[in-house]
Parts: sequence; structure tokens; C-alpha cells
Amino acid sequence: MRLEWLTARPIAHRGLHGGAIVENTLEAADAAAAANYAIECDIQLTADGELVVFHDDTLERLTVAAGPLRARTLADLKSIAYRDTAGRIPELKEFLARVAGRTPLLIELKSNWDGDTRVAEHAAAILAGYSGPFALMSFDPWLVRAVRLAAPALPRGIVAERRYDDPEWRLSTAQKFALGNFTHIGQTRPHFIAYWVRDLPALVPLFTRNVLGMPLLTWTVRTEAERARAARWADQMIFEGFRP
Repeated sequence: MRLEWLTARPIAHRGLHGGAIVENTLEAADAAAAANYAIECDIQLTADGELVVFHDDTLERLTVAAGPLRARTLADLKSIAYRDTAGRIPELKEFLARVAGRTPLLIELKSNWDGDTRVAEHAAAILAGYSGPFALMSFDPWLVRAVRLAAPALPRGIVAERRYDDPEWRLSTAQKFALGNFTHIGQTRPHFIAYWVRDLPALVPLFTRNVLGMPLLTWTVRTEAERARAARWADQMIFEGFRP
């Protein structure tokens, strides 16, 4: 699979956002496309099985509402205002129509780590009709595997780090070991890797890059030191907070 477009330009983390432009919004997508950056965004499932572009599990950091996003229907979410802009949480279909192939999309499938693969299957079905360059990726190998099974030809990647030490990772020691050592690779068969910049260099991603020939992206680059590390060890960066 030819993925030169995946590493051709820097990738704006959750779109090009800041100030009055909120992450993962149509406005952030427009700003990234206008600046000739690719776009990374996050999608997750609503209570009624639709897909929206939003990162957090809960609503309170960015919107006037609170509680888990997955407990809300699409209509509910469309009625909720952001704190800092007049826009609304975009549906994936709306986001795709707005980008319309102007720049590559790197779409992260958010996981609840409960074995539910509907977000992957639904995304694969929607994106089968999208004509622009895009790839799907996730921290959860079962979602990446689900993409492979549902639509083997769609570009897919695994997002990873080395140890998963942050308390937000509610995973067992065995799960962390499996994720950090890519024991899933026979099931997921990713086309590329997106790895935490602070964990580079690391054996597994460098092996997949230099021996297996997979493109290596790195996230999330926010400082000059991280930018230098990304340039040394990866093929392209997912950045935030500055303009490369």
C-alpha cells in the first residue's frame, strides 16, 4: 500500500486550533486545510450509534454540558454549545463533507476498551465512500483489527507508547505489556505506526519502520526539543500549539 501522502506534510492535532477555534471542529479543519497541514481528529460513537468528532469521554472541558458523550444521542449533542465558539460538535459525515479531500485526514477511533467495535465498523462503512486521502488508527488493537476485517483495503494504523504508565490507562499489567510490545500485530496488521514522541527512540517502532518499512508518525509534538526528536526518529509529526 502506497502511503506517501501520510507523511508528506505535518499533521495538525485535532485540526489547527487555538483562541476562538476549538479542537476537532469544522473551523479547526478549515484552518488546517488553509495552512496546508493534514488533519488528525478523533471520532466516537453516540448513544444512538452515530459518529461524532470529539476527543474527550466527557463533555465538560469544552462544552456547557457535562457527563459522558456516549450517553447522548446525536440530536442531544447537536444542541450542546461549546464554551468558546458558536459551533457545534460535528458529525463525522459533516466533517468529511467540509474537508472534501482538500488535505489528508488521520482519524483516531476512540475506545472504551470494552470490546465494542461498532465505531470501527461504522467508520469503515462511511469512509468507503470518501474520495479524499485518509487513514484510520486507534490505541485499541481490537478496533484496528475490526477495520482490517471490515475493510482490508482501508489504511489503518496503531497508536502506541512504551509503558502506559499514566493513571488514565485503566489496563492490566498484561494488557500494557501486550500493547507496548505489539503482540497484536498478527491480528491488526497495521500499515503505519503513530508513537508517542517522548518514548522515541524505541525498539518496536524503529523495527517496524526500518525493517518492515511502515511509516512512523509521532505525537503530540509541542516543543522545539520534541520537534527535533520527531525529525530524528520519525517520518512525520502530529503537532499542536505552533506552526511548523
